[in-house]
Amino acid sequence: MTRREKAISLFYEGYNCSQSVLLAFSDLIDDSEENLARLSFLLGGGVSRLREVCGAVSGMGMAAGMIFPASVPCTGKEKAENYKMMQSLAFEFKEKHGSYICRELLNIDKPGAQSPTPEARTPEYYKKRPCPELIGDAVGILEKYISNK
Repeated sequence: MTRREKAISLFYEGYNCSQSVLLAFSDLIDDSEENLARLSFLLGGGVSRLREVCGAVSGMGMAAGMIFPASVPCTGKEKAENYKMMQSLAFEFKEKHGSYICRELLNIDKPGAQSPTPEARTPEYYKKRPCPELIGDAVGILEKYISNK
């Protein structure tokens, strides 16, 4: 199974976008899948259904940060290099999809879009969501970045 397939499969199992992307790279990260799923949980839905930065992009950033860790605390040039890495990943995602903002990607910029209550994961839910494609593309973008390093 490819990373893309794994991430999409995880989404269909009930994981959110952020979790699905981060867990697709779990073999490259020195932590348990359970901890990674917990760490990325609140970033789904554009940060807890606030519909801000897409969870797939957040998961991609978390994975990149774990795969290419910076010193702690990170300052100066090293911080700038890490921010540059994340910006390049996010800009590539935006170039492909027109945005990295959840509500824009889902076309749901309307009152109540920030409800904390998730929708039931039904076949109808999956039919109307572009999330599997977004998740797969975030994985692909990070895979390409990793292969160029």
